[in-house]
Amino acid sequence: MIKHIIVALKGFLMGAANLVPGVSGGTVAVLTGIYSQLVDCIASFTRKDTWTALFHGRFKEFWKAINGPFALALAIGLVLSIALLSKLFTYMLANMPVQTWAFFFGLILASAVVMARDIKDWKLSYVLWLVLGVAFGVGVSLIPANEPVVVASGSAVMPSLGECAYLFVCGAVAICTMILPGVSGSFVLLIMGRYEYVMNAVSGLVSLQNLGINFVIVMCFGLGALVGILAFARLLHWLLAKWEKPVMTLLLGFITGSLVKVWPWSNDAALLACSDGNWRIGWAILFCLIGALVVVLPEIISRLRSKQ
Repeated sequence: MIKHIIVALKGFLMGAANLVPGVSGGTVAVLTGIYSQLVDCIASFTRKDTWTALFHGRFKEFWKAINGPFALALAIGLVLSIALLSKLFTYMLANMPVQTWAFFFGLILASAVVMARDIKDWKLSYVLWLVLGVAFGVGVSLIPANEPVVVASGSAVMPSLGECAYLFVCGAVAICTMILPGVSGSFVLLIMGRYEYVMNAVSGLVSLQNLGINFVIVMCFGLGALVGILAFARLLHWLLAKWEKPVMTLLLGFITGSLVKVWPWSNDAALLACSDGNWRIGWAILFCLIGALVVVLPEIISRLRSKQ
């Protein structure tokens, strides 16, 4: 039981990391020593034998194939984390926009620095991949997000069919990046213009407000995540196994270029909050440093542990 509780706590930390743009749940899995188990667990859902056992009623065999105790404990920790912390981030985005975006800016900038340090033996081809990633990141960031209108309790209106399809795509893309060390799924969701929208929906669902609308939003996103992790997890890991450094340098460039999206004063709500002439530069710098420390401190601890 203690072993499962520890796994649930690690799942809670992964869930918290996945809610924050710039912090990777995959990185937390590596730091806490469960990444290989996580990868094996995900891969088990893509094997034919696993589903054959389930459909033929061999539940014990299915439970063993997916490493059931580990998967259940991890899932409980993830769900609890998302349910408990989504409201905090929703509140911060609504009431402290400059500080929140500065916090995210520091997180993402520090993540990019850490990723750059981990890439060794730079070549000209890697630099070209980096430049391509930066250009792509800037280009995507400058595309108008057209994020739907939200209120404190979630979405203001029922999403259209087109919006549901886009949420499905967002879920599929975000979940694939969430399992990669160094790449934040929430950050990708932020770039796709649906971070605050989905966070508000989750927060509203937890608060039992606008249940119908928020359930549809979360369901569309969740179905996309399910399909994405089953369809693309193996492809992503194959790419990393085959071309790890080109893929990582491309992702590094994308993350660096996308800093344009989270500049604290590029957000309309942040500008409105500062319309009284107080730009809160001091607070922005402080929260930016705190965000950077959230990424840097675990990295320092991990390096010290590896040396010991």
